[in-house]
Amino acid sequence: MQSTNFDIAIIGAGAAGLHLALAIGKDPFFANKRILILDKSSKEENDRTWCFWEKGNGLWDHILLQKWSKGDFFSKDIAIPLELNPYQYKMIRSIDFYKFAKNEITTNPIFHWKKEEVISIQNGVSIHINSSENSYTAEYVFDSRIPEDFTQKKDKYTRILQHFKGWVIRSKEDFFDPERFTLMDFRLLWPNSTSFTYVLPLNKKEALVEFTLFSPSLLKDGDYEMMLQRYVTEILKLKDFEIIEHESGVIPMSDFPFEKYSAGKHSRIGTAGGWVKPSTGYSFKNCERNSKKIIKNVKEGKSANKGLISKKFRLYDSLLLDILNRQNEMGPRLFEIMYSKFPVQKIFSFLDDQTSFSEDLSIMIGFPQKPFLHSLIKHTTR
Repeated sequence: MQSTNFDIAIIGAGAAGLHLALAIGKDPFFANKRILILDKSSKEENDRTWCFWEKGNGLWDHILLQKWSKGDFFSKDIAIPLELNPYQYKMIRSIDFYKFAKNEITTNPIFHWKKEEVISIQNGVSIHINSSENSYTAEYVFDSRIPEDFTQKKDKYTRILQHFKGWVIRSKEDFFDPERFTLMDFRLLWPNSTSFTYVLPLNKKEALVEFTLFSPSLLKDGDYEMMLQRYVTEILKLKDFEIIEHESGVIPMSDFPFEKYSAGKHSRIGTAGGWVKPSTGYSFKNCERNSKKIIKNVKEGKSANKGLISKKFRLYDSLLLDILNRQNEMGPRLFEIMYSKFPVQKIFSFLDDQTSFSEDLSIMIGFPQKPFLHSLIKHTTR
């Protein structure tokens, strides 16, 4: 079979692949390039919701479902109001992002989008890609497939899961404040776990309510439903409502070195590239930031993945993940300390890997030292 040649191939049209494609499409440097996008899905379903924080106006404001400048954090003992300014917490439905991206990409002649599953890749001077339908070559390949070693290999790295089930509910009467959201609510816990509920009001009658765990193993499907029902009726005290949409998912939270599985001009992106923040599961803004860095690197003739992963912040993530893996029940207390002792703006900056070492220290000294020292010793000797 004869291969079709491209300058760049993007495998996977999820958040990472589409962010990268959109950024490429806007840069004149790539105006005469041929860009291939391969995905086995046509991306015509609303399969997830992305939330993120950012300062002021952003690239995606025109497709936001909702945004908030005020929120709340709840633990068993305290309620903390959150004034986010200059940040806003923003919400995008995946289908709206997919529709916008597909329209931008399919009207740009440099792109060639194929609904095909990638079967294998062989690295060389040109990278060979075999799909379910065809064979291709490309100079650069950006690959969102998770390496098999992540799920098959026994190693020294920590793996826990962010797993969740959500309902979009509708009340008969005005009930929600659409100007205010709940970031984390630990008042209703799954036993001995880091588990919380968040509430994203869409209007006065509708909200996404999602029960979430950061833990090593999944629950039974009925357990998520039970906790959602309890939260809505016992915590929100809403009795008369209907469920109009369901959402569920599992996101890996790990210090596994995904970035080491990039070789030459074959680069891993998205979850497969370590773009999911290991300690929180957030990824959408990382996709935007990392896509810009990749383009800058390619234009400057550098390795495409140069500077994407901060060793300093990866260490911090590793320590928290180890604690959550060993003592999962400590999570609610750690998050309570974080939001009670520090301004939310400082927390957001820290979680975005934007703080200086002195700022990092000012945050870290506020936490119990013993569990973190235990994890640090374990990390340095593994």
